[in-house]
Amino acid sequence: MLEVLKVGFYDSIQDLGRVGYQQYGVPTSGVMDVFSALKANNLLGNDFNDAVMEITMTGPILKFHCNTAICITGADISPSLNGTPVKINVVQKIVKGDTLAFGKLKYGLRSYLSVLGGFKTESVMHSRSMYQRITKQFKIHKNDKLDIVAEPSLEFIQKHASIKWDDTFFKTKIINVFEGPEFDQLFDTQIEQLFSSDLTVSKNNNRMAYQLEEKVENKLEPILTSLVMPGTVQLTPDGNLIILMRDCQTTGGYPRIFQLEEKSINILAQKYLGQKIKFQLITLK
Repeated sequence: MLEVLKVGFYDSIQDLGRVGYQQYGVPTSGVMDVFSALKANNLLGNDFNDAVMEITMTGPILKFHCNTAICITGADISPSLNGTPVKINVVQKIVKGDTLAFGKLKYGLRSYLSVLGGFKTESVMHSRSMYQRITKQFKIHKNDKLDIVAEPSLEFIQKHASIKWDDTFFKTKIINVFEGPEFDQLFDTQIEQLFSSDLTVSKNNNRMAYQLEEKVENKLEPILTSLVMPGTVQLTPDGNLIILMRDCQTTGGYPRIFQLEEKSINILAQKYLGQKIKFQLITLK
């Protein structure tokens, strides 16, 4: 068992999401940065869909009440074990009574904590991903006690298991997109603006959607409510660009001008207020 002594800015349990229920209006949810979460599980030898803790910007303080092993990937939020700094992207053995804390954010936005065997929290619709009105709670609270595998065998874990990390994933501003269903309705001037300039992440960014500060003059006609998904870029009547993320709704009525490739959703999930992105079109012709 793991006890939450203090919460961070936004901590939740996530896996790869709730697949197959979108026709009922249920969001996919799941980890914002799939790439980093998979690395955390892979290093521990976990199943690819084992639940991890997603930690945003500032981290919690966690006390372990059993022996286990952990791995932290994604953003570097200066983790420490019993007051001693620990590296990310490295398997770390945990002894009953150990305390894990986080400090200054060095790069990225979201960090992923995997435990051996994954978190064994509530499962709803074949997923442990926390989401409001689907699971009992949508984020972790102080004094929560989270179930993990008690006293697991650690014999197979290599003491120095680690992976070389390419930090260009966090530094790049290029966001690759495909043409969306309403892309052909854009004017040449709009297309020029969208692809020629850097765009800025606004303060309105969360697990549901990212908005950008710059506006695009928009005279497109509204569309009938239609299917949307994580990575869909919508253009609102007042010219705002909204990039839907993992907790997004399943339908929307704004023109869908782009669709992000999966890697670019992961890249965007590590961006925060004031950082720049630049759209780059992937052509399939």
